[in-house]
Amino acid sequence: MSDTERPEADAAARPEADAAAKPSFELGTGPGRVLVWFYGVFTVAAASRSIVEVVRGFDRAPLAYSLSAVAAVVYGFITYSLVRGGERARRAALVCCAAELLGVLLVGAWTLAEPSAFPDSTVWSDFGMGYLFIPVILPVTGMIWLRRAKRA
Repeated sequence: MSDTERPEADAAARPEADAAAKPSFELGTGPGRVLVWFYGVFTVAAASRSIVEVVRGFDRAPLAYSLSAVAAVVYGFITYSLVRGGERARRAALVCCAAELLGVLLVGAWTLAEPSAFPDSTVWSDFGMGYLFIPVILPVTGMIWLRRAKRA
């Protein structure tokens, strides 16, 4: 089979095929790269924290430890979506950022209103005060970036 008969050669000869394969806007570039870094760090931090908490004594504070694990999953999914790029990933990340913000606000208010429900803190306790309030700032910043990405 010659080069002209192979589909790979045909696709390589057409620059529009490459343009169609790549998303028009890379979510993880420019300021998005900083978001990827923060979300990546928070994924590792929340996952590590929840693993240690579960191993050391899940029965001591199961709600708090479960919420830390949920935070790790949310952070990981947003990191993946930002790196992946594309419109579907942008929309999925936007929904996750909104859910993350809602979680931070609900858990933050709950930990202040009823501290006895949380014998140990979570990533989102007190609106992320243990993490310099980054858990409440990060989803807002992410949503702003993702909305800007839609217009690009």
